[in-house]
Amino acid sequence: MTKVFLAITMSLVSGASVAATLPKPKLSIAQARAIALRKAPGKVTKAEYEKEDGLWRYSFDIRQGKMNHEVGVNANTGAIVESTVEPLGKAD
Repeated sequence: MTKVFLAITMSLVSGASVAATLPKPKLSIAQARAIALRKAPGKVTKAEYEKEDGLWRYSFDIRQGKMNHEVGVNANTGAIVESTVEPLGKAD
């Protein structure tokens, strides 16, 4: 069974979660995942909803053979904002 981890990046204020203040994306994670997999077919090994460089996005690590393809998808527009490929590390 494939496991996909959705880690929501958030701030902690005085030990309390501020998840309620996270902006609601226009795209669902399923829609963003489909966009990412069109860009880089393979097995999604990690998924995150995060704010990076002032932009809310979904980030997917996609295993392609002996390579890891990281694809970032803008959570509001669906635009690809990152596409990088690296060899898998020894721990992968």
